[in-house]
Amino acid sequence: MVFIKKLKVTFIFSLLPILSLIGFLFLSCERDQPITSIPIETTVKKGLNSFQADVSDLTVAIPMGGNSFVMNGATGAEIFDNSNYGLRNWTSLSAVVSTYFKVTQSGTLHLGIRGYVTTGSSVVRLTVNGQSFDVSMSGAAPAKDYYAGSIQISTPGYVKVDLQGISKTSSYIGNMTDILIGGTASSSGLTYANIPSSYYFSRRGPSVHLKPSLPTGNSYEWMYNEVTVPAGQDPIGSYYMANGFGQGYFGFQVNSATQRKIIFSVWDPSNEADGKTTAVSSGTDVVVSGFGGEGTGGKSNWTYNWSIGTTYKFLTRIRPDGLGSTLYSSWFYVPELGTWKYIATFKRPAISTYITGAYSFLENFNNTSGYLGRKAYYSNFWARTTTGTWIESTSCKFTVDGAGNNNQRGDYKGGVENGKFFLQNGGFFNDFVAANTDFTRSANGIAPTINLNSLPMN
Repeated sequence: MVFIKKLKVTFIFSLLPILSLIGFLFLSCERDQPITSIPIETTVKKGLNSFQADVSDLTVAIPMGGNSFVMNGATGAEIFDNSNYGLRNWTSLSAVVSTYFKVTQSGTLHLGIRGYVTTGSSVVRLTVNGQSFDVSMSGAAPAKDYYAGSIQISTPGYVKVDLQGISKTSSYIGNMTDILIGGTASSSGLTYANIPSSYYFSRRGPSVHLKPSLPTGNSYEWMYNEVTVPAGQDPIGSYYMANGFGQGYFGFQVNSATQRKIIFSVWDPSNEADGKTTAVSSGTDVVVSGFGGEGTGGKSNWTYNWSIGTTYKFLTRIRPDGLGSTLYSSWFYVPELGTWKYIATFKRPAISTYITGAYSFLENFNNTSGYLGRKAYYSNFWARTTTGTWIESTSCKFTVDGAGNNNQRGDYKGGVENGKFFLQNGGFFNDFVAANTDFTRSANGIAPTINLNSLPMN
C-alpha cells in the first residue's frame, strides 16, 4: 500500500508541468481577445482589468471651424469658419473632411469626435496614418463626445485626421464641432487654430514675405523683379506678388481652374478726407475698378494665362506728380510677344513719394484651399535711383503674418535655392523657417536692359 501511495503522488507531481501549461494557454487565450470586442462608445473605468480608453482621455478639442477642409472640392459637406459651428450640411457619404494639427511630442495619441446627429443615427469613420476607427453616433443636440481609438506617434509633426460617413439613417450624417485628442503626444506644444474670430484667415494659411535690402540715402523711382512658379505649386487662390510698395502691390494670381490674372492695385489714403485713388490710364483689355474688403483702393487686372515654369518680369514706377499726389505705373513682360504690356497708372492724392517699403509676398486668398501648398521663386530684384543707377538687392528678410502668428499655423518658409530666393506656404509641411530670418543670394550683376523712354502707356 505504501508503494501504491508513493506511486500516486509521483504521478500527480509528474502532471503538474502539463497542467500549468494548459492553464497558461487558457489564460493567454482569454487575455489576447481583441479589444475591439468592447463597444467603442462604452465608458470603461480604468483599473487592472481595463483594456479600453474612454472620453476622459480626450483632453484637447481641435475646432473644425478653423482647422478642417472638405477635400478636393467635394460637395455634400461644408466647413463654417465664420463661427464655431464647424462641419455642417454633411449629406454625402463620399465626402472626406480633413482636420490638421501639429504635435511636438511622440507617444500615444487618443482620438475622438464631438458632434450630434439631428435625427436617426450614423456611422462615421475616423482615419489617421492608415488606421481607421468607426464611431456609431445617435442623439440630437447638444453635441456629445465619442471616443474613437488611439495611435502611436513616432515622429512629431502635422497630423491629418480624415472623417467620412459610412452609413446614415436620415439625410444628414451629423454636425461636428471638434476633433478630440489626448495622450502623451498632445501633452504640450500643439499648433492649431483656436481663435474663432480668425478662423477664416487660419484656413487660408500664413502669408509670407521677402523684404529686400537696399542702400539708404537714395530715392528709388523704378523697381524690377522676376518670379517663377514651379510645377504643382499653383492651386486656385494663390497670389504671387512681385513688386510691393508702401501703398500697393503688383503680381499675378490663380483665380479659377480656367482663369489667371495680372493684378496691380494701389490703396486709398488712410484718411478718407484726403480723397480716393483714381485711375489715370490703363492698357488694352485691362479692367480697372475699385476694391474693398481689406481696405479700399484702385485695382487693375488683365486676364492672362500665365504658365508654371516660366520666369515672368515685373516693372513698376512710382514718382510724385509735383502737385501733391503720386503716380504709380506698372508693366508686365509678355514672353511670347517679346514686349512689355502696360497695365495701368493710378494717382493717389495727399502723398508725394518715391518707392518705399519694397517687398514681395505669397498668399492664399481662398479659405477652402488652405490645405494645398504653393511656392514661388523671386530671383532678380533691382531698384533704380532717381539719378539713373540700377542697384541689385541680394539680401532680404523673411517675414510671416496672418495665420503664421499666434501659433495658428506652422507651414511656412523661405530661403535660397539654386541662387534664387523662394517663398512657400500651405500644405501643412513640417520643416518651417522662423520669421525674421535673413537670406542672401549670389549677385547676378546684370542690370535690367529696358528702354524706359519707349515703354507703352496705353
